Amino acid sequence: MTFALKAPRALIFDMDGVLVDSEPLHKRAKEMAFQEAGIHFPESTYESYKGRPDRTMFHEVLVDKSVDEIAELLHRKHQFFEKIEHELQPIPGAVDFVKWAAERYRLGLATSATPRNRAAALQHLGIAGCFESVVDTERFLRPKPDPEIFQVAMGDLKLSPMDCWIIEDSLAGVRAAKAAGSFTVAITTTFGAAPLSEAGADMIVKSFSELQGTMQRL
Repeated sequence: MTFALKAPRALIFDMDGVLVDSEPLHKRAKEMAFQEAGIHFPESTYESYKGRPDRTMFHEVLVDKSVDEIAELLHRKHQFFEKIEHELQPIPGAVDFVKWAAERYRLGLATSATPRNRAAALQHLGIAGCFESVVDTERFLRPKPDPEIFQVAMGDLKLSPMDCWIIEDSLAGVRAAKAAGSFTVAITTTFGAAPLSEAGADMIVKSFSELQGTMQRL
C-alpha cells in the first residue's frame, strides 16, 4: 500500500530502540542468563532476534530445554536486566520529540516490554503522561510481525490505521506496522536504511529532529 504524505491524527511509538536505547542492555542480560546456564550463542543469533520479544527468542533457540527450564532462564534474564537498567539511556531527541508531538497529536505506545520494564522506562524518561494508549505484553498475545499490538493501540484511540503513523526501529516492528495498515516511519537506531526499506517502511529517518522537520512541513 502506498500512502500520500499527509499529517496523521495520532502517532504510535515502539519503545525499545525508538525511545530508549535498551537493546544493548537486553542483549547483555540474555548473555548473562545463558552464560550462567552454560549456554553460548553466536552474535548472529542475537542479531536475528533484535526487536523481538524475549519469550519468542527463548522458545525458538532453546528447543532442547523444558518449559520450566525456559521459564527459569527468562526469569533470570529479567533479573539481570533489572540490575543493569540504571544504565538505560534515551534515544537522542526522543523525549523532546514526544513532548513536541503530544501538543499536536494523540499518542500511543505499543511495546513488547513487560509492564514492569515499560513503566520503569517511561518513568525514567519522564514522559509516561504523554500517551493516551499504552500496550505492553499484558495486552496482546501474538508478537510482531503480527499486527495485533498496534491494532490494540488503535482500538484504544478509536482511530483507523489510515489516521495513524507508527514509529518503529526493528524489521519485525516495521512488518507489523505495515500489516496493521498504517504509514510506517522507521528510525535507523537498530537497523540500517536498506533492510528497513526492504521490510516495507514508508519513511526512513536517522533522527527525531529529521522526523520533526518533515512533520512541520506537512
